[in-house]
Parts: sequence; C-alpha cells; structure tokens
Amino acid sequence: MNAPIDLLVIGGGINGAGVARDAAGRGLSVVLCEKDDLAEGTSSRSGKYIHGGLRYLEYYEFRLVREALIEREVVLRVAPQLTWPLRLVLPHSPEQRPRWLIRLGLFLYDHLGGRQRIPASKALDLRTSPEGAMLRDTSPKGFDYWDVWVDDARLVILNALDAARRGAEVLPRTECVAARRDGGLWHARLKDSTSGAEREIRARAIFNAAGPWVEKVLGNVAGVNARRSVRLVKGSHIIMKRWWQGDHGYVLQAQDKRLIFVNPYFDDLALIGTTDIPYDERPEGVTIGSDEIDYLLAILNRYFKTELTPGDVVDSYSGVRPLYDDDSAKGASAVTRDYEFELDGGGDRAPILSAFGGKLTTYRKLSEHALEKLAAFFPEMGPAWTAGAPLPGGEVPEADFEAWLQRFAAERPWLPTELARHYGRCYGSEAVDLLAGAQSLQDLGRHFGALFYEREAKWLIDREWARSAEDILTRRTKHALFLNDAEKEAFSNWLRLEAAA
Repeated sequence: MNAPIDLLVIGGGINGAGVARDAAGRGLSVVLCEKDDLAEGTSSRSGKYIHGGLRYLEYYEFRLVREALIEREVVLRVAPQLTWPLRLVLPHSPEQRPRWLIRLGLFLYDHLGGRQRIPASKALDLRTSPEGAMLRDTSPKGFDYWDVWVDDARLVILNALDAARRGAEVLPRTECVAARRDGGLWHARLKDSTSGAEREIRARAIFNAAGPWVEKVLGNVAGVNARRSVRLVKGSHIIMKRWWQGDHGYVLQAQDKRLIFVNPYFDDLALIGTTDIPYDERPEGVTIGSDEIDYLLAILNRYFKTELTPGDVVDSYSGVRPLYDDDSAKGASAVTRDYEFELDGGGDRAPILSAFGGKLTTYRKLSEHALEKLAAFFPEMGPAWTAGAPLPGGEVPEADFEAWLQRFAAERPWLPTELARHYGRCYGSEAVDLLAGAQSLQDLGRHFGALFYEREAKWLIDREWARSAEDILTRRTKHALFLNDAEKEAFSNWLRLEAAA
C-alpha cells in the first residue's frame, strides 16, 4: 500500500482549493477530491464579489468586516487578472436607513481595512450627477463606495492549479465514499464518478470543505456526529442587457432592508442579485424561481426609470450557501457569513476538521485558520505564506493588469483587442504560454463563435481538468453567454470527438 499522505481535502470549492494550496505550500502532502467539477456548486454561483460586507456592520460583525476588507487588497495583489475595484452607487432610501447611519457605516468601511488600492467613499447628488440619470427622483441623494469584482470560478481553479504545482494531487469527479480510522490514520475510499473505479488512500488528517454537504460527509462518510450545522440559503441572480451608461454598479435597498447589487457584467450585460431564501431541498437541484425573478425586478423598477420585465432576463443562476447555523431565529439575510470549525480527533485518533459557513471573500483567511487548527498534528509544517504569493497568471509587475495587457496586446498586433483582453483576464501572464507560437487567428484552430477558439478549449482540457461543455463554457470561461444554441451544440460535438480520440 502507498505511504500515507498528510492531508485529504474533501470538497473542491473555494475553501477546499484554498486549504489544499496553503497546505501544499507549507510542505504537506495533499490530496484534494471533489465529487463533481471544481467550483461546480456554491463557489461558481456567487455575486462575483470580494467585499467587506457593508450590511454586516449592522450586526456588529466588525472582525468579519475588517478581515474581509483586508482581503480585498490581498486579492488585488495576488490575482490582478481576475479582479478590479468596482465603484458602487448607493441611492439613499430614507424609509429604510437614515442617511447618517449609512455615512457612519461607509466611514467604518473606509477605515477598518487599511485601504491601499481602493478609493474612499463619498456623497453624491443624484439629481445632477450622471449616475442618477437613469434613477427615479425618489432618491435624490446617495453615496458611492468601492468593492472588488472577481471571477469566482476561476479563483477556485487557480487555487487548485497552484496546489497541484506545489505537489498536491487534485482529483475532480472523485467522491470520498467512506473513511474510517485505523492505526492513527484515516483510511479513505475514493470513487471515480466517471469510471466507477475505486482506490484507498491513508491520510493523517482530513479537512472537510464539503459546503452544503459538510454534515453528510461527517456523518455518512466519516461516521462522526456533528456538533455544529449549516443553514442552507438559496441565492439567485439574473443577467440582463445593461440599461445604463458607465462602468459603475448600483446597490439598492429593498423594502425588506436587504441590499441588492446591480453590476456591469462584460461589455453590455448586467448581473443582478441576490435573493436569500431558506432552502431544504437537494443542493444539486437548485434553480431560480419565478418569485425570485419578480422580487429582483420589483426592486429594479422601484429605483430605475426603465421598466424591466421577465422578458428582459437573458440568463440566470442559483446557488446554495451553507451558512453557519448559530441556532438563532434570525432570518436568512441576517444569519452570519462568518465561519466556524469543528475538530474531531486528537491523541491516537486521526483528526477531521470541518468548516461550517464562510464566504468567498475570506477563503484565504479561513485556509490559514484551518491550518492553525491542524498545526499540532504537523509540527514540521511551514508558516503562513499566501498573502504575498501571486496565483497562477498573477505574476504581473506591480499588479498593474492594464499596463501588462497593453504590452501583451502590442506584442501581438494580429490579436483583436477583445480577444487579447479575454485571454488576459482569464489566464493573466500565462496567456503568453497559451498563445505560444501563434502568429495569426488561424493558428488558434477552429473558431466556435464569439471569442472562443479550439486552442483555448484544448488548454482547459490539458491544464485545468475540464471535461464537459459546461466545465469549459460556464465555469472556466463565460463563453456560454455569447454563443448561440447551434454554436454550443457544435462545440459539444467537437468535444465528444476529442474525448473519443
């Protein structure tokens, strides 16, 4: 039997990928298994934000907000290709929150996290500013502030890539079907969900990052009774054609006091969300409901002059957030977005550490804290290191993506501007390797439509564990938004032939 590894990570979302990367970089031997594709669940269905959580200040979650604000600056440094500051316009809705309270919240938001690359907030007169041109006159005053946009699914992929490059074995489409303790080790049975083949590995510790399935992994797989639990909350987003000018977004206060984000998405789309609905069905089957679409549209139509209807929705997605259940009677919107750990084991009993809750923004700190919890079991483990280490493709001088992109495009005059930006945003400095040897568009192989060429598809298959059309078109890229049905079908046919070759 093979020698035992140090750490088995169960779950290939942002927390699992983050822990696998951090642990591998500290010298631990790591296996990461995920029953589906990387980021297939919650981690590709977020609002695409690294944000401090302005409304969490109302619940006095100052530590969480400060940690999240600091992480905005970190991710801008380590993944400049995936991230950029996004200006948000917040119309004041006096019946919801008093103006002084919002101003106080924004003051704290500006100062809790030590801003470096992100501008400060300011007041706006929406009657005269261009940002107010599309708004109804019911909100003459407002504010603007900044958060950070991120490609959530690619953030997961890059963490997994870096973990693999540092020695971790990354196994998408591989489910941990059983784990038992024996001789101070975990004996885990892993099943390939494509072939059905099984293998057993031995691990000194397990990190359970299964998200909505965290309790199932503890109870059904590892045979451990969980002391903590998660509350499942469905969050849905809609995508529409953009109806305002400018690269800013909006934050709208709903009548139930929730904040709804209305953001620019690519060149001419808008991403609107999210809802917060308690959810008790299978996480795999989550879909948006017509009531959620109506809820989001009603908020939009309350603020904007443009009348928007369900017919304007061009796409949508839903995800299930596994929020830490603090046993309170709070509504879904007020449940903490903080995370908690549960450690079972110690002494001669191999440990399993489970993460409950958390959010995309704080994944890197969660990873550090998780390894602090496991440090006693790995006395030779190295120190924390991820705060200053670029993710793959993030090796950009001064983390200045726009300057890097300008040079990248100038060196390839044959490459259309939109295509150069797409490759730069997805792959950063590694786009140079993607295009190695290419001198014309013909060198990129078959054109599937929009900005999608065969060379990129093969790169994703060879380097990023992509197998299905959805892996490629929806998670690792967003080409699905810009291909018509015939083009998607043609690509699926090509992919089947490629897999059979």
